[in-house]
Amino acid sequence: MSDIREVHERVIQLSTNTVSNVSASDLDRPTPCAGWTLRDLLEHMITQHYGFAAAAAGNGAERGVWELRSVGTHPVAEYAAAAEHVVTAFSLEDVLERQFALPEISEDITFPGKQAIGFHLIDYVVHSWDVAQSIGESVELDPDIADIALKIAAAVPNGDERKSDGAAFAPAQSVPSHAAPLDQILALLGRSPDWTA
Repeated sequence: MSDIREVHERVIQLSTNTVSNVSASDLDRPTPCAGWTLRDLLEHMITQHYGFAAAAAGNGAERGVWELRSVGTHPVAEYAAAAEHVVTAFSLEDVLERQFALPEISEDITFPGKQAIGFHLIDYVVHSWDVAQSIGESVELDPDIADIALKIAAAVPNGDERKSDGAAFAPAQSVPSHAAPLDQILALLGRSPDWTA
């Protein structure tokens, strides 16, 4: 793969398509993210889009860019705008070589653009599924997206830090080796593929 951004953009489009099925009456539904309603999840997803876009522009160390954004009366439109914003931010010619400050991951180091975009990509594969499960829908990954996402998920450390409050992912779960790629991705990142609202 010459440029992870093309795959990333398709994942973000998948997330946008999934969120487009959300209605205002869905916002209090539970999600696979423990303790989060769908409103909480959408606020997190929108905030992360703007935070990663700021990091691409060299402003990720500013804590204000990561402050949680409230979902208003038009969550689908708000989400679509945030998604377009981060895709545009990642389209800068030299973004893969830039260093991203991502204080929610580490206060001490920065991350090469390609790696940071990989972090964002895997989050939105999982969050697309989270949203879909919350509203009784499903998502399907193109084979090349599933292959890349599975490699990224397998590289995420599975140490004790996953047991701490606020950890991005819960400890990995076991699934059969013949499980579908999306189920493997979810299990590697602490989700139960069998979760239902």
